[in-house]
Amino acid sequence: MLAEKGLEVRIEPVDPASLPASVSAVSPNGELPVMVDRDLALHGADVIVDYLDERYPHPPFMPMDPVSRARTRLAAHRIERDWIALVPDERDKPAVRRANAERLGHALAVADEVFGAMPFFLGQSFSVLDAMLVPLLWRLPHYGIVLPETATSIAGYAGRMFARPAFRASLGPRENEMAR
Repeated sequence: MLAEKGLEVRIEPVDPASLPASVSAVSPNGELPVMVDRDLALHGADVIVDYLDERYPHPPFMPMDPVSRARTRLAAHRIERDWIALVPDERDKPAVRRANAERLGHALAVADEVFGAMPFFLGQSFSVLDAMLVPLLWRLPHYGIVLPETATSIAGYAGRMFARPAFRASLGPRENEMAR
């Protein structure tokens, strides 16, 4: 999202198990990510995304009208609950990781035609939904998830999104290691 909006930022990775005092001061419960913008400190991805979209409205990541915004928020909730929640966790037992990876791959494959219905996920322009999905799709090979050859719409969508200059610019060293 930051790269899509063309924002210059400084990202400081932290170890969630050993948060620096500066992070604990602005996020008392240790919730990450944390963003500091001048005298404002925010934590929680949803809060940060909403703030950035309102503070830097161009390009918009949320629709302008209330009904479309609500639909986008509902879709984001479903993406989080139905797909991102299945991302294999390194702390889980191998059998649980494999089961989650299989469930995630299947759930995405079932939704293949949704990825091809519009130029972006459920819309005509890049949105918060794409900002949620593209990193997930980029990491699928890292999780050992191979979508079926019939998932052509997801493959086309992913290829278009991965080619975006802002996405390429957003990749850090860890993400570059995950490159296909």
